[in-house]
Amino acid sequence: MGITLSEGNIDEYLKEDDVIDFGNENITRLADELYQEAASEAEYIRKAYEFVRDHISHSADINEDVLTCCASEVLKAGHGICFAKSHLLAALLRYKSIPAGFCYQKLILDDDTAPVLIYHGLNGVYINEYKKWIRLDARGNKEGVNAQFSLDKEYLAFPVRPEKGEEDGFKIYPNPDKKVLERLRKYKTRTELWEDLPTELEER
Repeated sequence: MGITLSEGNIDEYLKEDDVIDFGNENITRLADELYQEAASEAEYIRKAYEFVRDHISHSADINEDVLTCCASEVLKAGHGICFAKSHLLAALLRYKSIPAGFCYQKLILDDDTAPVLIYHGLNGVYINEYKKWIRLDARGNKEGVNAQFSLDKEYLAFPVRPEKGEEDGFKIYPNPDKKVLERLRKYKTRTELWEDLPTELEER
């Protein structure tokens, strides 16, 4: 199954709002620094992706309980869960007029301790040099997770196992899903959120 867009107007994948707040001075400063180091737009996308993947911790990996949501607070805090990290990556790309959106996979939270199906967030990004959309997962690597930037073959954080009820999501949305944002705004801590992670999306 190939990647599809939920919205035909490419401008929708470039807009700023209170979640993808790329006008924030910390985001613009970082984006400008990374852009100056890149020899091409594709290289900038790789640098932005690897920054969010490697320099912004996944909250669960560092036992950080504070929830972050909008791009600027994720950057300031230095951590976020998968959805929050995807917001920051989209902001870094959109600030440089690179179309970026959001994809979702339905995965088992933990085979042993929490065998429940919940949603996982990642990004869809347009590579203008190659005239193609790719998916990138900036969740953050650890033992058993090795996501990479690749223009040809996907290297995402988690393999999707249909035999366990998991589902891949190839549709790219211009906005973070409303049900995801509701959860991130409703709870103050990751502990609370982990008891009520999104099991369905507003749009599919």
